[in-house]
Amino acid sequence: MWHKRDDMIVHETDPYNAEPPRLGLHDPITTPDSFYVRNHGPVPENDPGDWAVTVDGLVDESASFTPERLREEFTHHTLTATMQCAGNRRAGFLPVRDIPGEDPWGPGATSTAPWTGARLCDVLRSVGVADGARHVEFTASDVSDLADPPQAYGGSIPLAKALSSEVLLAWAMNSEPLPLVHGAPVRVVVPGYVGARSVKWLRGITVRADPSENYFQATAYRVLPPEADPDHAGPGDGISLGSVALNCDILSPEEHEHVPGGPVRVTGYAYAGDDRTVARMDVSGDDGRTWHQAELDAAASPWAWQHWEALVPVTGAGSHVLMARAWDSTGACQPESPRALWNPKGYVNNSWARVEVTVE
Repeated sequence: MWHKRDDMIVHETDPYNAEPPRLGLHDPITTPDSFYVRNHGPVPENDPGDWAVTVDGLVDESASFTPERLREEFTHHTLTATMQCAGNRRAGFLPVRDIPGEDPWGPGATSTAPWTGARLCDVLRSVGVADGARHVEFTASDVSDLADPPQAYGGSIPLAKALSSEVLLAWAMNSEPLPLVHGAPVRVVVPGYVGARSVKWLRGITVRADPSENYFQATAYRVLPPEADPDHAGPGDGISLGSVALNCDILSPEEHEHVPGGPVRVTGYAYAGDDRTVARMDVSGDDGRTWHQAELDAAASPWAWQHWEALVPVTGAGSHVLMARAWDSTGACQPESPRALWNPKGYVNNSWARVEVTVE
């Protein structure tokens, strides 16, 4: 479905939510058939010939931009950026406690592509941002039943982020027209932020004094305290999600794979959101008793993940736990245990990566 690989791990078919297996993430640029998909409602049937993005709110002059007008009036920019779902690695929380009603995403709810479009800052400057503006809201055309009553998907980012040069209104992905399932004809790409803020099927941009009141900004994508009841959480409860937390995972060996004893080649990805970079990767072959530094590949851009690899001694027949942890450019390290991070919606599991293998 949606021109995806046959072995995609499908969490839901309607709305379609799926991630690739680990082997689909080994390349620095994710192929379109492996790129993960996160939807909150049915994919809308959009007619590009009847499409326009309205820009209004705290602006000097409201305007409407068709895809053709965006391409004709603004400089084209291409930026390689990683997209990561706030629920990436949620399955790692399940041994701590169940998370009813949420898809058990593994480590594949993250992917990287070159995106092409107009800079949002150029579009905003063309209409003029008025005094008092602090946030920029995006509204999509897909309607979700997760909100009560159902509403179009939406969210917002701070104005300072919106005016940065990396945020795009994208019409192309991997040098090809943006696929429908990824937001065609126009979507927002907010590098360094959780994927929830990169709104697909963009219909409206509203400059505001306050964050969006949309359900998916005010209520859904928030980290609640462990004792909270997510079914009764209201607008403003918990911590609103923005920048991606430092995270990593192991891509090979696979979970429960049989490996020969001796040095084992361990590979994976690491990503630090917003303006941080991954500075170091540690890998352990003995359940965290000793650590070995991995070799980090250069990122394709300041907004993209990094792949890494290490040869790690793993000796003795039987079960062994491989572990990986990242350090970012601020000197921060991932937290060790998902137990300390568990929350009722299962967001931001950035604990150490763990893969159990069997030495033959």
